[in-house]
Amino acid sequence: MEALAERLSQLDSHVEGALRVVMFYDTLMRRRVDLPALTRASAVLAECVTGIRLHGTGRVTRFAPDGREAPPPVPTPSTTAPITLDDEEIGTVWLERSAEPGPLDDVVLDRLAIAAAAVVERYGPASTTMADPALVELVIGADTDEAARSRALRLLGFGADVPVRVVAVRSRLPLDQLGALVSPTRLVKAAPLTDVGVLLATTVDSARFPEGVRAGVGHAESPARSWQEARTALRFTTARDPVVRFDSLGALALLADVPEECARRNPDVAALTRLSPGDLDTLEAYCATGSLRRAAEALHLHHTSVARRLDQIGQTLGMELTDPTALTRARLALTTRRLLDG
Repeated sequence: MEALAERLSQLDSHVEGALRVVMFYDTLMRRRVDLPALTRASAVLAECVTGIRLHGTGRVTRFAPDGREAPPPVPTPSTTAPITLDDEEIGTVWLERSAEPGPLDDVVLDRLAIAAAAVVERYGPASTTMADPALVELVIGADTDEAARSRALRLLGFGADVPVRVVAVRSRLPLDQLGALVSPTRLVKAAPLTDVGVLLATTVDSARFPEGVRAGVGHAESPARSWQEARTALRFTTARDPVVRFDSLGALALLADVPEECARRNPDVAALTRLSPGDLDTLEAYCATGSLRRAAEALHLHHTSVARRLDQIGQTLGMELTDPTALTRARLALTTRRLLDG
């Protein structure tokens, strides 16, 4: 292998050199090398430090041309190329040259990226984010038998003894990018279902969901139950609270089981239809903060203006909002209305 690399460095013909690069990587793939061996051989070939990073795991592999692991930190690469598997970008390959790029660097990176994708597919079936929706439905289905569920989880890359959390999302951001954001160092799988996106992950960082995304996060260790919890939590999301974890709902989750007809007949819920959108925003802010001044800050209004609005809203609803019981009724009515509105 080193002898071939030495001959490549002496070639004058770009075309012949490119063909030999292709042959070089074909040889590596026939030998079924892993990522470290692939990176080491590429560094020897390119005569510079070469690196591979997988987005799903955050794993970085770097080798110097002497065959040793390159020490950190990782400098700015001189040239890079994406690793693509099933139309998804799963990582990056790069060369670290101190001088100008070599004439065959683009060819080397192209073949290295293709080889890296093949290695990931062979040795790391769980490294990609997007998953077959049919497998995801088997995992989260309430009627799936446990043997089929376990097999689907294995095919997706999850271990049998690892709890899997389910997240229900509504997002314009592609699901693979969203999954990489909220679970950057752990396995995550994503798939679109009929009306909502699904993420399967071992850990989820709620603080990493970007603006504009609504997400409900299940808590149960059973994927089927976690999916139901995630769907319920998603119903409780608002513009002010776009990410809701089911375990944070407590007794409020019981409202999701109230029959729709019964909820709409409730006098407090029905009274909300008499409020204007501005009044509803004011009431939402007051119920969310429990404070006149904090509600005024959230609404960017003077607290006296908010006080007048709340007085009028209380008259419309037939309750005194400064009374703790009335405030609880208003909160429950707003939450129930939110669930009814979808």
